[in-house]
Amino acid sequence: MTKVLLHCCCAPCSVSAINPLKDEGFTPVAFWYNPNIHPFKEYEARRDCLIEYAKQNELETKVLEDYGLRSFVKNVADNIENRCKYCYEHRLEQTAKYAAENGYKYFTSTLLASLYQDHEAIKNAGVRYAEKYGIEFLYRDFRPNFRNGNQTAREIGLYMQKYCGCIFSEEDRYSKQIERDKIKFNSV
Repeated sequence: MTKVLLHCCCAPCSVSAINPLKDEGFTPVAFWYNPNIHPFKEYEARRDCLIEYAKQNELETKVLEDYGLRSFVKNVADNIENRCKYCYEHRLEQTAKYAAENGYKYFTSTLLASLYQDHEAIKNAGVRYAEKYGIEFLYRDFRPNFRNGNQTAREIGLYMQKYCGCIFSEEDRYSKQIERDKIKFNSV
């Protein structure tokens, strides 16, 4: 079986991607690199859950440790509304670079499992960095497995995050509550 470096944003999305890759004859190797996830306790919970899930499923795992709060914020502060593009590109470039430096022919990402991500932006970044580093981006649309993957993740007790990952997506998550609080407390 051919190894593919699988950038993993979290264990639940990994559930949606691993079996389809195996069904195609690939051996996924989980790769953790997510300096976009904040605060640290959230980063830690997702990382540790992925590591434990991979161990239970005999999935080789590589961890590139980088809690990059300051760097992430510096890179998106002037354009918060378009932060996702930077986020995809940064993580996929590191994945492609790691894959090339460590003898992988292919890489892909569990970001392609989410119904909430911009697949074209992910695909474009993957293709660009595959070309830059001389490897192949394995584009797969894992979205059809998303709901079943999440259901399986719940059933086996995986940590289920409530927002994409960055501090600004957490703010988006609470935006309706913030508006309700403004009304409730007669905020100006």
